[in-house]
Amino acid sequence: MSDSARLAELQQQEEELVFASFDHHDAWRLGSLIANHAIASGFGVAIDIRRHNLVLFRCVLPGSTADQEEWIRRKSAAVLRFEHSTALLGERFSERNPLGGGWLAPEDYTLDGGSFPLRVRGAGVIGAITVSGLSSDEDHQMVVDGIRNYLKTVGV
Repeated sequence: MSDSARLAELQQQEEELVFASFDHHDAWRLGSLIANHAIASGFGVAIDIRRHNLVLFRCVLPGSTADQEEWIRRKSAAVLRFEHSTALLGERFSERNPLGGGWLAPEDYTLDGGSFPLRVRGAGVIGAITVSGLSSDEDHQMVVDGIRNYLKTVGV
């Protein structure tokens, strides 16, 4: 897939995967849906859903390491700052990475895939959902598939 096709795909995901509303119960149901998929697939991942600094859902499955905590913190910080998925940000900044060089501190942010904005129609980005433990692309796809499946179940 060309860079421009990948960028268009990532932008389309963000336009498509928008919630009508999102509360603590939605966080539990969405997180549980992704966790159940990860368990069934044997993936040792950590899953985090947050509204800025308030963690609404956290699941750390067997096989995860303490490193996943740092990846989640840095991925979600990038989403909450720029209001786009880390995969999209990584694609947009592939030529000119803002990490290091004085713009963004790499110890605080990462553009590795796996974190996605929780966007509510009429309210904008209210939080981030993050998966860590697989490859960047696999983490991202697990989040996207989870949101897409969840939105189908709630009829949005």
